[in-house]
Amino acid sequence: MNLDNAISNLQAKGYLDIEIPKGTGLIEEINRMRKEKNAIILAHYYQTGDIQDIADFLGDSLQLAREAEKTDADLIVFCGVHFMAETAKILNPAKKVVLPDLLAGCSLADSCSGEGLRELRKQHPNAIVVSYINCDSSVKAESDIIVTSSNARHIIDSLPEDQEIIFAPDRNLGRYINQVTGRNMILWDGACIVHEAFSLEKIAQQMLDNPEARLIAHPEAQKPVLQVAHYVGSTANMLNYVADSEYQEFIVATEEGILHEMRKRAPHKKLIPALTIDDTCNCSECHFMKLNTMQKLYLCMKYELPEITMDEEIRLKALRPINRMLELSKAIK
Repeated sequence: MNLDNAISNLQAKGYLDIEIPKGTGLIEEINRMRKEKNAIILAHYYQTGDIQDIADFLGDSLQLAREAEKTDADLIVFCGVHFMAETAKILNPAKKVVLPDLLAGCSLADSCSGEGLRELRKQHPNAIVVSYINCDSSVKAESDIIVTSSNARHIIDSLPEDQEIIFAPDRNLGRYINQVTGRNMILWDGACIVHEAFSLEKIAQQMLDNPEARLIAHPEAQKPVLQVAHYVGSTANMLNYVADSEYQEFIVATEEGILHEMRKRAPHKKLIPALTIDDTCNCSECHFMKLNTMQKLYLCMKYELPEITMDEEIRLKALRPINRMLELSKAIK
């Protein structure tokens, strides 16, 4: 049951008297509660523009993990997806962590389980497990190191060349890291439905129609798209590339939420969302990310629900590979 249904059921039973402010009143109430509750709002670049604008900190997975680690807030309000809020809880067991919509999941995280990873490790007993941060706490607990798209290459390069590595859960990111590092990691067969939806045929036409545009892509995209991209990078790196580049036009192959911040940083540049296979929907938009809304953010802060909780044994096991990632990635800005 999502937060909307849960709230509706409680209202119907007379347990809650909720009147959600409208317009600027909603923003004022969120700001008031943020101060009164000593709360911090963390938001990913794939959130809606209004949530990005009200956040205390906006970032990609690595940046948000770092911010969650160092915050002195009592309440962490995580506007992202479930595995991101879990990461904040793993790093802050004594703090309350809430997520506006508990159903804000991740297709990539859902593709891998701790049990499945244990079985794969049995087949490769000499391998270490490196897991992309886009996974749940049970997968993190079975991992030796966590990585993000910002630091994956740096961390893999830091490991001995003869070290056998299992990489989970994203096969596209793993394949890309194999290519740029010369490794032969064993790849879990998982993928992000958003990044797999891009159409090479349609993007090729976009490039013909916009000959001055640079194609930039996230490494979660499929190999054919990455092969024709002018630049491949993490969410934060793509933002920096657009803002700092001398080029003025870009075709952007990642979740469209990033365009909000890109337009703020480079208002005079032309940004073109990469086209997807499906003509009936905007499949470059993550349905899960967009489950969070300003109204749900308000309710989440008001009632401090839904709260992220987890078993302490799992949390401690998951903390170890996250801390190793944070230590190994200190040199990355």
